[in-house]
Amino acid sequence: MSTASRDDHKVESHGHGNWELTFAIAAGVSYVFGLIAEFALAAPEPLVVGLYLLTYLFGGFFTVQGAWGSIRRGRFEVDFLMIVAAMGALAVGKLGEGAVLLFLFSLGHALEEYAMSRATRSIEALAELAPRTATVRVGPNDTVERPVEELSVGDVVVVRPNSRVPADGFVSVGTTAIDQSAVTGESIPVEKAPVPDPTKALANPEAVSSGSRVFAGTVNGPGAFDMVVTAAAADTTLARVVKLVTEADTTQSPTQRFIDRFQRFYVPAVILAVAVVLLVGVLWLSEPFADSFYRAMLVLVAASPCALAIATPAAVLAGVARAGRAGVLVKGGAPLETLGKVDAMAFDKTGTLTWGHPTVTDTIAAPGATTSELNAVALAVETLSDHPLATAIVRDLTDIVPDQARLVAVDLEAVTGRGVRASVDGELVLVGNLRMMAEAGHVLPPDVDTAVEQLQAEGRTTMVVTHGTRTLGVIGVMDAPKQEASQTLSVLRESGISELVLISGDNQQVADAVGRSVGIDRAVGELLPEDKVVAIRDLTRDGRITAMVGDGVNDAPAMASASLGIAMGAAGSAVALETADIALMSDDLGRVPFMVRLSRATSRLIRQNLIAALVIVAFLVPASLLGLAMGPIVFIHEGSTILVVLNALRLLRFDHNRDHHGITHEDRPTGRPAAAGAPRQELTTPPHTAE
Repeated sequence: MSTASRDDHKVESHGHGNWELTFAIAAGVSYVFGLIAEFALAAPEPLVVGLYLLTYLFGGFFTVQGAWGSIRRGRFEVDFLMIVAAMGALAVGKLGEGAVLLFLFSLGHALEEYAMSRATRSIEALAELAPRTATVRVGPNDTVERPVEELSVGDVVVVRPNSRVPADGFVSVGTTAIDQSAVTGESIPVEKAPVPDPTKALANPEAVSSGSRVFAGTVNGPGAFDMVVTAAAADTTLARVVKLVTEADTTQSPTQRFIDRFQRFYVPAVILAVAVVLLVGVLWLSEPFADSFYRAMLVLVAASPCALAIATPAAVLAGVARAGRAGVLVKGGAPLETLGKVDAMAFDKTGTLTWGHPTVTDTIAAPGATTSELNAVALAVETLSDHPLATAIVRDLTDIVPDQARLVAVDLEAVTGRGVRASVDGELVLVGNLRMMAEAGHVLPPDVDTAVEQLQAEGRTTMVVTHGTRTLGVIGVMDAPKQEASQTLSVLRESGISELVLISGDNQQVADAVGRSVGIDRAVGELLPEDKVVAIRDLTRDGRITAMVGDGVNDAPAMASASLGIAMGAAGSAVALETADIALMSDDLGRVPFMVRLSRATSRLIRQNLIAALVIVAFLVPASLLGLAMGPIVFIHEGSTILVVLNALRLLRFDHNRDHHGITHEDRPTGRPAAAGAPRQELTTPPHTAE
């Protein structure tokens, strides 16, 4: 059936889907009893006719409803053709063949609806994940149970071990690990810790890190925690995903739009061909009317485009559902088909190819100093600062500096645009750039100057550390590339993406450094949002299909200008969910090649289905003209429809756990980079002594 009739029928059948299958089975039972009565028992003709008419009743009940719905819309579709063919068989005395036609058509239709519902249920089941009630804290030691619909932004909810999270929010008290695969597709539980400032986090919940944010419907691990609600029940990530997937189900792919346009001409052409066959038989071949009419009905059944109509929507719906189970939201058939045809792919840097926050990448000691001394002094001073670079140093060096080696700094003073100064063990410590060192009169050792130059050439922000009159060394900090970025880009390139481009607002030196480290083809830096749009338009010249991968917020204009917009880490970001054609619910960049493969698999299955449907029609039409009986024609025709649906449903088992070359999603880190257990402590070129 066409997509229009399928959608109408879906609306009607949600309340009686089981009844449709029941009626189809009843039609089959009455048909089998009719065969037994006619051929095995030689029963009286009224009994045989009555059993076949029961088959007409049960098999045609929902088919007539579908045909009437299409006629009211001014269309003549597959349901109508089947009713006409069955009535034609009845008119020429082929009651049994008309009965088997309606039985098999109704059975195929019922099984089709059942099979298609398997795809939608895998997404719709998400709506049932959130618990019905939540334990709300109303005092320091008092709680009350409330329906989740009554939760308000700012409510504090207690989540017990091994229970489901009732709402979107962030952890305010306690630590735990949460299985959030139902929303983000991440394969392992994600560690959660409280936010430092709940009041500030509530004012800007989308800025809360993934290590504190929680989502409705996810499963808590062994730890109890308090969370602050940031979204009402109707606005949770889970609710938005279900709504968007439901809307995506009605969004047609280019292939489906073509098939629908084709059917508008094809179905009337079939009716005209049936009339021509009838007239040729009666007027030219001088056949009895009954024989010519019967042959015309055979052609009508053989040429009905059931399998052709369902080939594309079945595959698209299964592909969208499969992506959803992997934590990827695809907004309909058009993005799903387009992704597999992408020629060039552009990536934002911050938060897409990189982690989105500074990380200590290098700690290089000066001659006469040790990295242990450098780390201890830097950690002591930066502990007093709230600068983002200080936060990175404290986070990444805390695990490296042992407790017995910790120092205490006092009298911190920030020097704008240069760094900070403080006192450690009674001596002045400077942590800052070369300008700060020059103004303080420090002459740096040549090796430190060389290290600073090389680190800056590699895109690092550098901080020289001095203690008294001694230079301890230099620390390099940058927004480090994700560990899976290089592998992902390599897989994309081998998958046929001809050009991979990095576009960033950072300076060109940083963009080049990140691009080299991940294997990008071309890096373009110092771009404002409007400049990114121009860069995307340049990529799409000469008819190339381009995808833009970004965070869905500041990259929204560029994503809208590309053939396809892909948002990273869309869970919890309403803007990303709304602006992107495809939204990766987690920050796992490795899902991009998975989606390319799924898109191509979907297109491949659509082609297989369309070819199979056309071949079967091309075989059955001549066979019907040459005298093939209605029974075999009906079995082949309806069997092909079921076969097409079952072939499409193979996408529900599409393997996303393993990409090319054995790269598994479980192998990819999904949180921030491992804390600085491994900042580089020596340069590769030129050689430099770390200690």
